[in-house]
Amino acid sequence: MSLLLGLYLKLVSGVLVGWILGKILPPKVPKAIGVFLFWIGVPLSMIIFLRGADLSGGIWLSPLLAWLAIISGAILARGWIYFQTPDWNLGTQGSFIFASMFGNTGYLGYPIILALTGEKYFAWAIFYDLFGTTLGAYGLGGIFANFFSEHRVKTTFKDLLLSAIAKPIWWAFAFSLWFRQIALSPPVEMTLVRVGWCIIGLSLILIGMRLSQLKAWQKWRSVSAGLIVKMLCVPLLFGFILGLWGVSDSLQLVLVLQVAMPPAFATLVVAETYDLDREIAVSSIAIGSLSLLVTLPLWILLFGNG
Repeated sequence: MSLLLGLYLKLVSGVLVGWILGKILPPKVPKAIGVFLFWIGVPLSMIIFLRGADLSGGIWLSPLLAWLAIISGAILARGWIYFQTPDWNLGTQGSFIFASMFGNTGYLGYPIILALTGEKYFAWAIFYDLFGTTLGAYGLGGIFANFFSEHRVKTTFKDLLLSAIAKPIWWAFAFSLWFRQIALSPPVEMTLVRVGWCIIGLSLILIGMRLSQLKAWQKWRSVSAGLIVKMLCVPLLFGFILGLWGVSDSLQLVLVLQVAMPPAFATLVVAETYDLDREIAVSSIAIGSLSLLVTLPLWILLFGNG
């Protein structure tokens, strides 16, 4: 219980500070923070925390699980549309399904997993995010969104794939695999970890700033089914499957948490790029991020007994 309260304190305080700053600071500030985190902050935090992560075992199960969860979310969301709202236009369908597929496994997933389980299984979270969410949202997701767009963008799979793997986090990942072999003195290691947590705190502040700028919350009824699929049905399904496969304790919790993350901000980026339903995207991100405070105790109760 104390661990959960400590996590809530970090999450709520960081996001709340960001929310307040987002209301009083000009829009260029969160944009600048986002650029810093994209090019320097998040890659640096990966290099730091991957030093203490365990890369042994079947770590490639993580991206495999990510793709299975992505596909399952798409199928369930598409089924709900087919039986409940077949009159939705293509743009609304696209945003709804996209939000059900890809979660915020980086900016939210990283700090939550580090706070709850430490660095031991952090590599599993990274593999899930990089080889699952990142490749999926900006590779397959681009093709998917283009299909639902009424103003289709002429692009190739090669262009989308190159765009996904050109992100600096990939170079940081490659460097971190080498850097983790370099021995450092305890004071230097401690300083790096502190820097890493400062970056994590800044990412939470950025989430709060971005949430403060979101205006469309009125479509909560429309997005609720997608959030149930993304944040309840799919995590429950794969959580119990992992248990049947013998994956238990902290590793099971890490993987379930990544599956259960609320819709990624990439949902809004893709909606704006491909002219999908922006209000569905915004509402999914905002309501999903708040819903995480309710669903986190469930996953800890079910899969965090180790």
